[in-house]
Amino acid sequence: MRIAVVGAGLGGVAAAVGLHRAGHEVTLFERAAELREAGTGIVVMPNGLRALDSLDLAADVRRHGLHAASGGLRDWRGRPLLVTDAVQGQRKVGSLAILDRAELHRAIRAPLPADLVRTGVPVDRVEARDTGVTVIADGAPVATADAVVAADGIGSRLRAQLFPGHPGVRRTGRMDLRGMLPRPPGLDPSLLAGQFVDRRSGAMFGLFPVGPDRLYWFTDSALDGPPPGADEARRRMLSLMADWHPLVTSLIEATPPGDVYVDPIARLAEPLPSYAADRIALLGDAAHAMPPDLGQGASQAFEDAAALTRCLTGAGPGDVAARLLRYDAERRPRADRVMRAASRQSRLTSQTGAPAWLRDALLRAIPSWLATRQLAALWHA
Repeated sequence: MRIAVVGAGLGGVAAAVGLHRAGHEVTLFERAAELREAGTGIVVMPNGLRALDSLDLAADVRRHGLHAASGGLRDWRGRPLLVTDAVQGQRKVGSLAILDRAELHRAIRAPLPADLVRTGVPVDRVEARDTGVTVIADGAPVATADAVVAADGIGSRLRAQLFPGHPGVRRTGRMDLRGMLPRPPGLDPSLLAGQFVDRRSGAMFGLFPVGPDRLYWFTDSALDGPPPGADEARRRMLSLMADWHPLVTSLIEATPPGDVYVDPIARLAEPLPSYAADRIALLGDAAHAMPPDLGQGASQAFEDAAALTRCLTGAGPGDVAARLLRYDAERRPRADRVMRAASRQSRLTSQTGAPAWLRDALLRAIPSWLATRQLAALWHA
């Protein structure tokens, strides 16, 4: 079949590679002028790695396994709340990978022939007919396909076209800062993987090693009004976290503003009624944008790509609608469940006052073996 994939983010590229290898004639459309992925670090959970395995894309990614023996939650001063054994957790559900987002993008797009990619093509909408789908960019047709994969991100135009009554995405009132920097010498290895939470402000700071010599950090804090620029956001975090564990502020201070990414956190306002509409399938954030608290955004997109490849393998033009309904039945219940779990986790970590004090007391009472089991369940999602 002829298949158009709209959006060359991580999920769109993985789907394009999978469908191309399944024997379809694939064209990948990207709005930007070049094929790349900006950002800092990214965590690929065990379920995401298994999805990449099924697409034969995980070999290079698996080289970037977690370099930490323990993890869990700490309070803002660094005192343990929920101690976990990262090694044991990975034994239970499989390894996870932490790497530079651009490196991940390059690794999974490597098998895709360059002539299948069309950059600088801002797809606005699609027109579906019984015989196929016309892809339209800047008001003009650019392709006709037997099926279209809408992987155009959290602000998906194709989702809005397919479900005009859906409320779209909603901001959570939180802000995310992300940065990556060389690993400083003498760092306490017990602090290498996990999160610091503050019951006073509801803010959070997370930290993961990227290979042996780099660190990826991220924050989650309240946001009133429009998101600030990187320099102002960095200043706000340094002020908010001034009395946190010294590692937190030292890492933020050591990261230049130009290497800090700021995003207002948003999620799908409500689940979609379907991930498929006739010959068009939704994938990744276009289908199930969720808060980042479980680290499942990329992994769920990879699961989408793997499921879509399975459902369309061996299919012809007359099979598309039925095969995409199969994709919807396989992916929507699970991805919606993960989306709800991520929202619950977001509410849990952003608690303040008495509820947060109770949360911290309960977390401290959980034994390490049970905390590791819970960590494994989150990684598995």
